[in-house]
Amino acid sequence: MNLGWSDRVLRLVSGLGLVTLDYFASANWELILLGLGAWGVLTSTFGYCPFYRIMGYNSCPTDFSESVEVKPIQ
Repeated sequence: MNLGWSDRVLRLVSGLGLVTLDYFASANWELILLGLGAWGVLTSTFGYCPFYRIMGYNSCPTDFSESVEVKPIQ
């Protein structure tokens, strides 16, 4: 996960807006708006953006890369 909560909400709202706008758009813009809207909704749903990983950017406050050692109860 590399998307924070506010980033995910912004992507979801903008993605759904673009998909809705796609419904009313002409055929020339249909595939472009649908693709961008679907990208926003999918990255928001999974919380992962491959372009953020390429750029080395992470807006998620939790760092999952650190491992925690669990010791058994004795």
